[in-house]
Amino acid sequence: MPTAADPVTLTLPTADDTEALGRRLAALARPGDAILLQGPIGAGKSCLARAFIRARLGADEEVPSPTFTLVQVYDHDGTEIWHADLYRLTHPDEVWELGLDQAFETAICLVEWPDRLGSHLPPAALTIRLKAQGEGRQAVMTGGRPGLAAALADV
Repeated sequence: MPTAADPVTLTLPTADDTEALGRRLAALARPGDAILLQGPIGAGKSCLARAFIRARLGADEEVPSPTFTLVQVYDHDGTEIWHADLYRLTHPDEVWELGLDQAFETAICLVEWPDRLGSHLPPAALTIRLKAQGEGRQAVMTGGRPGLAAALADV
């Protein structure tokens, strides 16, 4: 069985497959989980995050992109879900003005453009690196709580 350090790679031939990964992740995530979504523009970061949030809150939930607000916060049964898009940050210390330091400890955090965190990356974060592969995508997952990435692949 892979460890948290071993990468787990999934092929996601369609957007539906990317959404399915988001739904599986939503079923497994818990407070204190930081999920770092890496990849270029159009790689599927927002697609995965929206599917995650809708799986937790309901399929009809409006999930706007946090590109301009930087953070959208949702509540599900007393658990906060933070969806952050850090693309517009100019310095890593700006994340603390958003309250992400506390959210990393108590909420489920979905972070697009986590490279903007600089040295402030949460140490136990699950990183999902998305990239184009043919007509679909590939997701390479590393880190996170023990067994989380492997559990995402076991479906």
